[in-house]
Amino acid sequence: MKNILKYTNRVEANNIRKNGLIQCLAKWMLMGMVGLMGCTKDFDPEFYGVLSPATFPSTPSEYELYTMEVYVPFEGKWGYPSSNPQGWEYGFFSPELGHIEIFDMSTDIMPTFTLWGGHWQAVSSGNFAAMRSMDAMRHHIEKLRFITRFTKIIDDLEKATVLTENMKKLLLAEARMARGWTLFYLLHIYGPLPVIIDPAKIGTDAEADLTRPNRSTFLQYIIDDLTYAANNLPVTPANYGRFNKGIALVVLMRLYLNEKDFVNAEKIAREIVAMNKYKLVNDYASLFREATEVNNETIWAISCIGGKETGQNFNALAYYCYPTDMDGIKITGGGWGDQAGGAMSASWKFYRSFDTADVRRNLFVTSYISNTDKKTVKDSTKLRGAVIRKYPDEGAANSLQGNDIVIARYAEVLLTLAEAINENSGPTTEAIDLVNQVRARAGLPALSSAQTASKDAFREAIFVERGHELFFEGLRKFDLVRMGKWNNAYMSAYGKNVGPALWPIPDYAIINSQGQLQQNEGY
Repeated sequence: MKNILKYTNRVEANNIRKNGLIQCLAKWMLMGMVGLMGCTKDFDPEFYGVLSPATFPSTPSEYELYTMEVYVPFEGKWGYPSSNPQGWEYGFFSPELGHIEIFDMSTDIMPTFTLWGGHWQAVSSGNFAAMRSMDAMRHHIEKLRFITRFTKIIDDLEKATVLTENMKKLLLAEARMARGWTLFYLLHIYGPLPVIIDPAKIGTDAEADLTRPNRSTFLQYIIDDLTYAANNLPVTPANYGRFNKGIALVVLMRLYLNEKDFVNAEKIAREIVAMNKYKLVNDYASLFREATEVNNETIWAISCIGGKETGQNFNALAYYCYPTDMDGIKITGGGWGDQAGGAMSASWKFYRSFDTADVRRNLFVTSYISNTDKKTVKDSTKLRGAVIRKYPDEGAANSLQGNDIVIARYAEVLLTLAEAINENSGPTTEAIDLVNQVRARAGLPALSSAQTASKDAFREAIFVERGHELFFEGLRKFDLVRMGKWNNAYMSAYGKNVGPALWPIPDYAIINSQGQLQQNEGY
């Protein structure tokens, strides 16, 4: 039986049996995973030669290098070599099957994209039934192996005697941040899954137990990890791109919001505000441009390097957004969709929901001259959706871009705090002001008295504002599910016939578990 809880690597399978999991994975990591580059904008592999798997890690610097493996699922790359039978896996922030495709493309923000079939059609339709038959390469459930791996790393760090107390806490915080965040994403995609949090169970018969825990138990795993991370990560890390206190608090805030625990969501949001580190920048568009990507609003982003592919993080989103006959700023010859639009575009209904005075509306292209004949005007009569230009291609011509991919920023915190206050206390003056701060930056007037007349009215105003402020940032599906809009009464107006909000457990995993792993309801 192929155990989805066991972290293995096919190439090193014999070494795992011979030398043990930790030595093999340390060697594997040094051969091509994540390393450290010092105090630079981006940190990516730096090779230190071949170390003995019998002694690695043994020094503080080796333990730090060892811990950097936890960043692998959070890279901005096509994917990474994995332990599943396909030998490949998409990351949470990969351009395909990453946070934007899963959590935005499936929603009212974007139309269904059928051109490439497969996961593109399944996910963008909002009906995930077809994902049942898709292989391990296309399922994040394979990251259950990473949970086991992170648990092993955490245990090794706990037992390390060569680390100072401060360094140990820092590395543990990074490892637990990665584990907690991975658990959170898995929870939203699949629901509670069998995981190994106790290191004593690794390599034992416990790996064969695929009983799915109850939700409260699974939630506590996430809360414990993210709380430890928030308490021990630095506000400003030594390396730009490493986890920080702010992102730990944001993911914890998102968890509580997802569970409709508005008391704790408000508490964590207020803690982020009280840090006095973040504030709204004046120019919304500047948040997504390479020249101004390091700013006071962005809490955490994927640190990207533009140009030709070198193994570092990159931003390929423009190629997925531009139609094949639309020249960009530096991308000539169009993107990778077709002449009806990019793979990722904004539904016309969503685009038209923006006020004409909203500066955020300017990050869409609604018409252009086709580069095929230099005269055909492409507009809403010919395009499946508005072109999203949130990350403009301003780097090297016809190359992958260097715009950092924004994962968390302060505007989300303000809108979450407003929502939590409203659910706890109604539309208070404080909560209304928080939303109006975001609207003012967008060039909009304050909310009307009708929009703040009741808890329900204000909730709807916040929902709309979150969509306009946070589109194309991988958050919309969470909002739809939480606010009771993941249904066809709402989604049919956007051309979606949605199924269950959870993905199915893939057939291969259930077969390999010999029926132990239970399928999600509705499949």
